[in-house]
Amino acid sequence: MAANARNMTPRRVLIVEDEAPIRRMIAFNLVRAGFEVEEAADCAAARSCIADRCPDLVLVDWMLPDASGLELTRTLRRDERSRELPIIMLTARAEERDRVSGLEGGADDYITKPFSGRELVARINAVLRRTGGTGEEVLEIGDLRLDPVGHRIHAGGSEVTLGPTEYRLLKFLLENQERVFTRGQLLDHVWGGNVYVEERTIDVHVRRLRQALEPYAADRFVQTVRGAGYRLSAS
Repeated sequence: MAANARNMTPRRVLIVEDEAPIRRMIAFNLVRAGFEVEEAADCAAARSCIADRCPDLVLVDWMLPDASGLELTRTLRRDERSRELPIIMLTARAEERDRVSGLEGGADDYITKPFSGRELVARINAVLRRTGGTGEEVLEIGDLRLDPVGHRIHAGGSEVTLGPTEYRLLKFLLENQERVFTRGQLLDHVWGGNVYVEERTIDVHVRRLRQALEPYAADRFVQTVRGAGYRLSAS
């Protein structure tokens, strides 16, 4: 039985590796072990993947074409949305000072090349056990449920499909029920402080979120607080 086959929802691993043969080899071993896999060839692609749908764990090579894996790790640790994301660094650099740099830079584990598929899967499972995977529980309000691990939303017993931004917006509001947030606060928490987006963009995504939830009494969930902002409430 695969190491994580007992989980109803496969754990998602993002592989950040610029050498396609190595990436395919890693992906093959992980899929065979029961993981769901996503791939990125550089830091920019990895950040985009994580923003769209945060994985349960990231495998990142030290040497990448646009920045180092160490830089990517430090960037993820500075972002509130990915601060707790488990990260394993893969590298041919076996010196003690490099291992120390990787671990002090935010990596949860450090694997030197070459490595076997069995060792990699064992180390991934060890990190997931130690970190509790994403550490995220199902979020609920009324009959609206969001499963961060399965990345699924259900309302009134039916599955709801959302775009990546609407998903992040709903998740944040579910984590902070009954609290009112201004557009600026939502931009900081959902989009991140390093992204330039006009505040009125919030209104567009709130409207899309409400349209998706409309069959299930959207106004009961996403409410406008005149002169203040938005909140999520079951009342």
